[in-house]
Amino acid sequence: MPETARFIPTLSADELAHIQLEGLKWTVAHAYAGNPFYRARLDEKGVAPGDIKSLSDITRLPFTTAYDLQAGYPLPLLSVPEEQVVRIHGSSGTTGKRKILSYTRKDIDDWANMFARCYEMAGLTTLDRVQICVGYGLWTAGAGFQLGCERFGAMALPVGPGMLDIQLQMLTDLGSTCLCSTASMALLLGEEVEKQNLRGRLKLKRSIFGAEAHTKKMRQRFEEALGLEHSFDISGMTEIYGPGAGIECEAHQGIHYWADMYILEVVDPETLLPVAPGELGEMVITSLRKEASPLIRYRTRDMTRLIPGACPCGCAMPRHERIQGRSDDMIIFRGVNIYPGQVASVLEKHAELNSEYQIELSRVDGLDHMVVRVEKRPGAAADADRDAGLAAAVADDIRSQILVRSRVEVLEPGALPRSFAKTKRVIDTRDKD
Repeated sequence: MPETARFIPTLSADELAHIQLEGLKWTVAHAYAGNPFYRARLDEKGVAPGDIKSLSDITRLPFTTAYDLQAGYPLPLLSVPEEQVVRIHGSSGTTGKRKILSYTRKDIDDWANMFARCYEMAGLTTLDRVQICVGYGLWTAGAGFQLGCERFGAMALPVGPGMLDIQLQMLTDLGSTCLCSTASMALLLGEEVEKQNLRGRLKLKRSIFGAEAHTKKMRQRFEEALGLEHSFDISGMTEIYGPGAGIECEAHQGIHYWADMYILEVVDPETLLPVAPGELGEMVITSLRKEASPLIRYRTRDMTRLIPGACPCGCAMPRHERIQGRSDDMIIFRGVNIYPGQVASVLEKHAELNSEYQIELSRVDGLDHMVVRVEKRPGAAADADRDAGLAAAVADDIRSQILVRSRVEVLEPGALPRSFAKTKRVIDTRDKD
């Protein structure tokens, strides 16, 4: 019989709070003792490890940022002797230097168990065949998906990104039942499956996707094209091990995150004060078990909301909303702060449109201009007058809901570029101009 339900712990609220407090105490003491950067930061704040008495004391701790990781390059936040480090992973940085994080053997084991929970939450069994279509190497994605799959006990098919011909061959010949990729890659594969009329040869039932913001319409599109029963949005980043920090359940009412592994706060990105559950803010993470590169109030820049109340699935692990974008992806256009996801939300309300869109910002004679390009849904007939009316209606909606003027161009299906990884949604030429 296939094995399931072996990794997700069953914890009461009191048990979880106890684990978090003990983990917080350990992390602060461990970082203070092992890392000069953390010791200096805590001393500046006047906080000693013994001062942590309750979970509310987390607000006394300093924030950590990506710039702190880059300033400590090449091995920032290292809090154990180097001989205990068995692996490093890295991601791109905002100032050119990569953010490199170190892992002990225990860190790798913890990550494997954490990711195995994600496969369990997604309803997989040890009979599933998991096609992994994300990048391998310095990036955490491929290593994490494979590590978790092997710990869970399913069959890993480590294809990597791109290579459409090989992807389709594995899907059809090996009968992959679960696809792991970015949403953009899932859409690209779905469109290719339709072009080659391969739907009847697939055995796919589920997909696990992440690494980029997506729209509901984009998700529905690849679910239909690939014939999926469910798709699951997964969370994670290199700083908190990698992918596998949380995942949706079949209720699809937010992402359950592994609160026994890290504390998640949501703060106002301007004031850095906590926001109420249900309010949008920036995700801040404090690790509870990480040995090599512990995190203390790390500002992820990801924007989300905490979801109050119990989930219908019965899992007691808390939830946050899917990532809405990044605080540093905010566009300032004619004095208005805009997130690309706000434009996507407007486009989703028009059934005649596809999921793919692109925003171009330019500056002409000192004045900023915005062009929103969006595709029609597949199968829509060519009709210039109808397209012009649709473009005007969308522009009106953007004006009324986001309070900016834009020019909207309605394009034929497939006109916008596709990506194996994250799709680039915003092209900003204003600085070049």
